[in-house]
Amino acid sequence: MVAITDHNVVYADDKKIHYLAAGPVNGPLVLFIHGWPGTAITWKAQIESFASVGFRAIAPDMPGYGQSTARRVADDYCQEAIVEGMMALLADTGRDAAIWVGHDWGAGVTSSVATQHPEVVKALVNLSVPFHTIERGWQGFLPFVNRDLYPADEYEFGQWDYMKNWEENFEKTVEWFDSDIAGYCKASLQPAKAPTSRFAQVTASVRKAGGWLGGMPKPPSVDMTGPPVLPADVFDSFVQDMQRTGFWPGSAYYLHHARNAEYNGKRDGKLDQPVLFIHDARDVVCDTITSRLADPMREACSNLTEVTIDAGHFAQYEKPEEVQAAIFRFIVEELPSEWPGFWTAGYTKKKSVL
Repeated sequence: MVAITDHNVVYADDKKIHYLAAGPVNGPLVLFIHGWPGTAITWKAQIESFASVGFRAIAPDMPGYGQSTARRVADDYCQEAIVEGMMALLADTGRDAAIWVGHDWGAGVTSSVATQHPEVVKALVNLSVPFHTIERGWQGFLPFVNRDLYPADEYEFGQWDYMKNWEENFEKTVEWFDSDIAGYCKASLQPAKAPTSRFAQVTASVRKAGGWLGGMPKPPSVDMTGPPVLPADVFDSFVQDMQRTGFWPGSAYYLHHARNAEYNGKRDGKLDQPVLFIHDARDVVCDTITSRLADPMREACSNLTEVTIDAGHFAQYEKPEEVQAAIFRFIVEELPSEWPGFWTAGYTKKKSVL
């Protein structure tokens, strides 16, 4: 049984990051960075899996979530401020580098860390959102919209219309999510079906519809949807985390595209470290299957591995074993010195003589 412990690190005088940790303190370090919405507990399957084979596995409640500082201060959630928190988190582990695993906005954060502080990244693993995209503002991802699906004259922002909606209607949209946090979280974590179309109607038409889900007055209630893809105990803990903070702080990540572009655009962002990208075959919003969204990553990374998993946007919840297997294989093949026991196990290989 893997023991998961709670920790806190205070930085920038009055900010706090709460994080979960498991595995041997001296094991190779892997940091799991969640996106929108999420908290540390949503990585429980990965924490337990990695810790059980000897990694030191850590997942924070990102700024704005869970038990971390979650002020209604927009400046707290630009990438520059978030990276400051990530450097404090890393320092609290006593290490100077780690394998960074990010999903959704968490992938934007890991990409910002790799851009600004490549020396602290032994390897980068992004799920759903490729390196060199969202962390670089609108120009990092908008030019790669599939215009066959989203003609510019009708869908200026493509499937990213919901992001523009955050900029234009932030308070109103937060109120909508907060009107039934449990209901929205459950609805958003339904098992993904194989798409019959790559057109993301829900996210491409938010402003036109006057709100999310076709302009519904509030999110679906919990009794309107089936079981979520997270285990019941993890889901309940996640919902409690979201109810603690509401959606305002975590959603403020969407308010800084111009500022993030200036911050990360000052560096070329080229990476020589091993990089793994996990495509979600059923994800039609962060669509890397039929769009060119992954192209900037392919140009920027000299050692890139790509894996496709037949899951929706939350592959690490839907197919945790496949996600973990992909990351394990990546580490063994591309960064074997970071596999637990590499230096001490004394492996020898005897070749047979015919």
